[in-house]
Amino acid sequence: MEITKDKFGPEYVLEVYDPHIGMEGFLVIDNTALGPGKGGIRMTPNVTKEEVMRLARTMTWKNALAGIPFGGAKAGIVMPKDISHEDKKKFVQSFARAIRSFVPEKYIAGPDVNSGEEEMRWFAEAVGDWKAATGKPADFCIATGEAGKSCGLPHELGSTGFGVAQAAKVAAEIAGLNIKGATVAIEGFGNVGVFAFKHLEEMSAKIVAVSDSRGAAYLESGLDEKILHELKTAKKSVADYPGALRPSSGQALRPSSGQALRPSSGQAKKLTSDEFFALPVDILIPAAVTDVINEKNKDKIRAKIIVEGANIPMRENIEKELFVRGIVIVPDFVANMGGVISSYAEYEGYSPEKMFELVKEKVMKATREVMEKSIEDKRNPREIATELAKGRVESKMKDRKTVF
Repeated sequence: MEITKDKFGPEYVLEVYDPHIGMEGFLVIDNTALGPGKGGIRMTPNVTKEEVMRLARTMTWKNALAGIPFGGAKAGIVMPKDISHEDKKKFVQSFARAIRSFVPEKYIAGPDVNSGEEEMRWFAEAVGDWKAATGKPADFCIATGEAGKSCGLPHELGSTGFGVAQAAKVAAEIAGLNIKGATVAIEGFGNVGVFAFKHLEEMSAKIVAVSDSRGAAYLESGLDEKILHELKTAKKSVADYPGALRPSSGQALRPSSGQALRPSSGQAKKLTSDEFFALPVDILIPAAVTDVINEKNKDKIRAKIIVEGANIPMRENIEKELFVRGIVIVPDFVANMGGVISSYAEYEGYSPEKMFELVKEKVMKATREVMEKSIEDKRNPREIATELAKGRVESKMKDRKTVF
């Protein structure tokens, strides 16, 4: 595809290939005016350079809006679906060695889809620098002086999902909803979805539907986190939730013309993807992969608020269309900035407790700033957030004499 360039970047677009093992990967360093490019490594069978470029630009705005000294970047490794643990490590470390000259001065890795603390340890070990990646295991430490040490703050601590919950709370308040008792549907039950569920439940929100790559479950009275955790531990789908059976053909869960889907509250039910997105919930949280809200299902959306836990869960034209319909949308690089704030905390050697305090403070501040101005100006929140982020990046770009 043709690379689109503008005054912000991208500064580097790399494609690497290891013919010995078949590893193919991409690195896009979009803008480093604020600091080294920061963004995770996406590891999926179908990751593309275009996807990585879109994500890298999102990271530029996210880091600027979060107020941390990182630029924007992203990486991707084409990871076969059924790859062995041993071969996955070979792919990750081959990729790390291929881009070593950029790390960590120009790029700092982090977790993303199908990558976590173990992969970040592999990456840092291959590069030979503890600061090459964040999201590393808690027991992966370096000495920092007299009896001091800095350790990894793994993605598995749930900083992104924690931040998504904080963003949802602020958005609900601004929209005139009480988070206590608000109905929530979470699309995706990986790291982001799991912790968004946990922290929203602690706020007394009612999570009525959850989905994963194998199906979805709905319970009007609210799903039980413990049961979902047991299913995940057993490597089962959330669709295996007790009682979640498809109705008989005469009771198919199909909304009548112009009506939203309303299953009964007595028993959990399995839902199709179309049924999931048609649920009339207060808050919908897409928390998995790219473009899950698309041309096929956008007209079925009935949520009052969408909090984008995933990166680019829909294209901007669809987002604008939903905004015009009156749906409140917290953009991805506002809602899910908790992960990169945690990355900064790890880079600085902070404790988990200090990290969570920082995430809460920065996510709530950014969400409130963006959403209140959106209401005041009657404009799409993404436009507001992007303008704020661009202003901060442009200010720094004026200060530097050269890029390279």
